[in-house]
Amino acid sequence: MKGLELSEKYYREYGEPMLREKFPELLPRIAAGLFGAGSEVLGFDDEASQDHDFEPGFCIFLPGEDAVSRREAFLLERAYNALPKEFMGIRRSLFTPAGGRRHGVIRLFDFLEARIGKEAADRAVQHIRIFSKDDDGKAPDADSSSGILSIAEWLSLPEQYLLEASGGRIFLDESGFLAEIREELRFFPEDIAQKKLAGNLLYAAQTGQYNYERCLLHKENLAAQTALAYFTEAALHCFFLLSGRYMPYYKWRFRAFTELAPYSGFLPDFEFLLTRGNDPKEADTKKEIIAKLLKAIVRDAGLPEEKDPGDAAYLLNDRIRDSDIRNLHILCAVHEG
Repeated sequence: MKGLELSEKYYREYGEPMLREKFPELLPRIAAGLFGAGSEVLGFDDEASQDHDFEPGFCIFLPGEDAVSRREAFLLERAYNALPKEFMGIRRSLFTPAGGRRHGVIRLFDFLEARIGKEAADRAVQHIRIFSKDDDGKAPDADSSSGILSIAEWLSLPEQYLLEASGGRIFLDESGFLAEIREELRFFPEDIAQKKLAGNLLYAAQTGQYNYERCLLHKENLAAQTALAYFTEAALHCFFLLSGRYMPYYKWRFRAFTELAPYSGFLPDFEFLLTRGNDPKEADTKKEIIAKLLKAIVRDAGLPEEKDPGDAAYLLNDRIRDSDIRNLHILCAVHEG
């Protein structure tokens, strides 16, 4: 059984009745679901994933003390801990995993701080419009014109953490505050996505189209394979960006790539690049694959297929509407490794 399915079944059977019976007044002020770290949150878990941190459980998010008092939070936590310790033959762990608490009663600020930073988490909580409203019906200290993340944060935050902040499944959110925040973090604004696409296309061109062959000419086989690894990273990133999806970190990257239609058919090409050698015949095949992948990226970025990928990257950068973003270094959003 998948972790998301196990979590929701456990919530429907025990969590929801507990909340509706003991805390009906809190239902409009809390949210519940399965979010955060772990392959089960992305739906990538399998039997091998059940050797650690696999258990029946869910998250209860508290927006802040203005919405749920400390005493109410304490009572919620006590009620959650009293839920059955075993469900469908699987026991809940009594230990907190090394990566931090994944289930139970969690402050929304704490959850977000671990993923998007303290200042952004504070802005996210301030973004909630349903609590502590003044006479005009607006949340104090909340600026509706500003987003949760700044340009610098959008460009620098690891996408795995953005995926954790916006992924998973909601079981309860009567007021919609959690859905509002998740929608804000769902994917990059258009200009940010374009900046990242331009930078990763340029990096893919540099590493695959140029440096791979140069390394072979220097008889630097290890450097050639390193160039292919960096090319793969950048090219995969381009395909995720073109699909409007965050790219997970390396462990789940190729699993997620299988869901990217129409690009999933390129998976054998990436496997060839990373697993085969560099004798002359294999190297020629790799160069053909690199050219094919770059051509697909340039085409789907809205440029003529015959355009040189490096030149295409700068054209994409020039199309960015926000001058502050456009004038940043073209590689500012490219993260190696």
